[in-house]
Amino acid sequence: MKPTDALIALMVPLVWGMGLVIAKPAVDQFPPILLMALRFSVTALLLVWFVPVPRGMRKSLALVALVGSTLQYGLSYNGLKLLDASTTALIVQIETPFLLLISAVWLGDRLTVRQLAGLAVAFVGIYILTGAPNLLGKWVGISLAISGAFMWALGQALMRRLTESQPDRLSGMGTIAWVSVFAAPQLFVASLLVEDQHWYHISHAGIAVWGAVAYLGVVMTALGYTCWYHVLGRYPASQAGPYLLLLPVFSILGGWLFLGEPVNQRMLIGGVVIVFGVALLTVQRSSAIK
Repeated sequence: MKPTDALIALMVPLVWGMGLVIAKPAVDQFPPILLMALRFSVTALLLVWFVPVPRGMRKSLALVALVGSTLQYGLSYNGLKLLDASTTALIVQIETPFLLLISAVWLGDRLTVRQLAGLAVAFVGIYILTGAPNLLGKWVGISLAISGAFMWALGQALMRRLTESQPDRLSGMGTIAWVSVFAAPQLFVASLLVEDQHWYHISHAGIAVWGAVAYLGVVMTALGYTCWYHVLGRYPASQAGPYLLLLPVFSILGGWLFLGEPVNQRMLIGGVVIVFGVALLTVQRSSAIK
């Protein structure tokens, strides 16, 4: 990988990992679903002018947005409200094992022995992590984060079916833009249904909230995914994917440095086991040169 592309690839886990750190103070004082509605509104308004209307795909994209964005972020960020940013980042690494399981059961993909081992290791890591002192008694937050990870995987599987049935119909930026267009109103409706005092929260929101909206909408979503699709467009997923293993590392460092979150032995052991399991799933062995 060229040095400039490697730097862009490294930006992705940094930007995404720090997103949870920046969002944590915001969700502590602001409704999480409303925060996500504002986030996707910013992304949609920023990008939708530069991509074509996906004719014939709008219903499918609305479903992808409902599952992979509205439900996913609604669950994950309500989990973040109850957990530390660093441990949430470790828990959501279970997204990749969930995606492989869904692909095997629903899409008919065959899992190798290496992948089955990776699945087992990742779930063992989650079990170890849930015994960390800062997670004791926080089963609601853990369950929300894990459920959000499952919804992300299901959304990715839906997106894969859509792109396979209509290849080359939608670019990476187009996907981000139109998923955001559909996710924003869905999240506003969800917020109206399950959250309250919307005008009070908006009118009393401080710099932590509006800074999080700007970062999540512009940097994490628009810039982060643009960088990600740039790398995927130039290199195979097996070469780009391992960079994402650094995401929880940046979240843990950011949580410790900026939020004063504790880092304990059980958390580190569980995190290492999870990341190792995900590595078995995503890092492919290089073929021998003959």
